[in-house]
Amino acid sequence: MDTQSDFILKGGRVIDPGQNLNGPMDVAVKDGKIAAIGESVGDAKETINVAGRIVIPGMIDTHAHVFQHIGGPFGLNADLVGVQSGVTTLVDQGGPSSMTFAGFRHYIVEPADTNVVAFISAYVVGGLEGHYYTELYSPDGVDVAATVRVINANRDLAKGIKAHAEIGGFARWGFKVIEMAKDISTQSGLPIYIHLGQLWPLPDDPNQEIDPDIVIPEVVKMLAPGDILAHPFTRHPGGFVDTKGNLHPSVREALDKGIKVDVGHGSHFSFDMAKKVLEAGVVPHTLGADMHGYNTKVPEPDKAKQDEHLFSGDVKFSMTHAMTELVALGMPLDDVIATATSNAAAMLNMTDEIGTMKPGMVADITVLADERGKWVLRDNSGDEVVTDRYLRPDFCLRAGKRFDADAIILPQLEAAA
Repeated sequence: MDTQSDFILKGGRVIDPGQNLNGPMDVAVKDGKIAAIGESVGDAKETINVAGRIVIPGMIDTHAHVFQHIGGPFGLNADLVGVQSGVTTLVDQGGPSSMTFAGFRHYIVEPADTNVVAFISAYVVGGLEGHYYTELYSPDGVDVAATVRVINANRDLAKGIKAHAEIGGFARWGFKVIEMAKDISTQSGLPIYIHLGQLWPLPDDPNQEIDPDIVIPEVVKMLAPGDILAHPFTRHPGGFVDTKGNLHPSVREALDKGIKVDVGHGSHFSFDMAKKVLEAGVVPHTLGADMHGYNTKVPEPDKAKQDEHLFSGDVKFSMTHAMTELVALGMPLDDVIATATSNAAAMLNMTDEIGTMKPGMVADITVLADERGKWVLRDNSGDEVVTDRYLRPDFCLRAGKRFDADAIILPQLEAAA
């Protein structure tokens, strides 16, 4: 019997929050699985020197948009934001629906080298340009029974439900859509992921005034432990920071109920809002990048120039860029890594498959460069934070296969003066 590993990642610093590991260790891989992890892992056919690098479980992006060519320009190529960016698992948020899930499986999941799952859209139309066609996201566009039926037929890929709680929708339909989406969640036994912060324009009615602060308390009433509130650091109204500039009191109620928080970075991420939320003691549980065709510039011919929207932005970002920001804002590195690994796997109920490097599990591993210097981080509001630490993806292993992190969309930080 051949006990020799295929290769060993040697000399790196392993950080695996799911196993409470943090220190110099080697990782052995054989037949696409973790063979051993520790100071002595035996022999291998090949040794990969990762000295000076951080070795973590394969990163899980809990907020991706990769229904490419179906959601208009919204969907990016799965491997571009996945393995080519150091991310081994992507969670598409609301792209596929009860009407399009079969196509999502066939055209996106099956061809991808990246592991792709989804939070199915509560709306039959899915992620099809809802910012243009708002009425498609009304209660008439939700089919509870059909969505539950599709979830039950696709349990391997459908890990939750995506819906939006924001003032543009509330002004039109109240909270009926969220009630219906939560019904899907309850019937399927899967968590619901709620977008917070304005997404759609308000109706053209000068007599209608909407208080953004009424959204969160009504939503929190409907949610259950394990459900997720997204975009805590959004600069758009209706988020975690109320109109008075304080943490909305309903946020603590949500946390007390066991509701989780996902970064959902996107182009609406705000350093000002992030500081207020973090200083109030609210820490995100998971980290979704929320990259899509309107906030991530892909060179021609892959993407044509797009119009401006509430979620457009010029500042480039990625999973590791968002991790760098969180570290710069004071989150401990181990906690930041947990948001992209073990916590994310728990959100998906996939802790026996991904999110850690226990021997016998699939060899999903991300290797990060941990660079020191001085760089400027910017958001789309023009605010800046200077960091002395830059986490950059070097390469990843997806089921033991190596992919260099050479995606053309990865940001390059600007050196501080």
